[in-house]
Amino acid sequence: MPDARHRRIAADLYRRIAAGEWTPGQALPSRRRMAVEYGEHEQTMRLAYRLLRTAGILYGEPRKAVYVAHPPAMRTLTDADADWPYSTETTDTRPRPATEEVAARLGVRLGVMLRHETVECLDPGGRSAMLVTSWWRGQRRPHASYTAEVGCVSLTDEQAHGLGLLMDALAFRVVRTRFDHDGLPLETADLILPMDRWLIRLAPKQT
Repeated sequence: MPDARHRRIAADLYRRIAAGEWTPGQALPSRRRMAVEYGEHEQTMRLAYRLLRTAGILYGEPRKAVYVAHPPAMRTLTDADADWPYSTETTDTRPRPATEEVAARLGVRLGVMLRHETVECLDPGGRSAMLVTSWWRGQRRPHASYTAEVGCVSLTDEQAHGLGLLMDALAFRVVRTRFDHDGLPLETADLILPMDRWLIRLAPKQT
């Protein structure tokens, strides 16, 4: 399956770059040479290189030399409830049934229909910096407090596409739940942040 082959090769090239085989600013071998090395068709290598360019790991013009890109600027998340200071794009607003995890976070029945949105947060250069997927019931209301828990996940195909990364790449997941004055959950969200672009330093006193 060509799609599986070029993704596998792209993942291996990324591993080799991360290991220091090629450094930022250094040109990669030609697609023809790499096709021979991997025992694949040159078109498969072209697709792998294009995938790595889309992910920001390589740069260069099609049919010309490609180079290892310099790492993106790192940001630090200190407040999981702060407004994003740059532009955003809402990519999905379809209502969704509550999964077991989301139902537990909101204190609702499994399968109940929830309002939902996915927002892509863009950096000043227009590159996707973070995905925020939120779920809530009824109308959005102001919240009095929130909690934030940090973990890590492998990106789904949809998340990887939105962030311009390779599928199965690791990312931080910040689970944020907002509460009213009585401590009842109003809204919950997953903040997906690429590990190569973010540090997490949340204040420990959030309750």
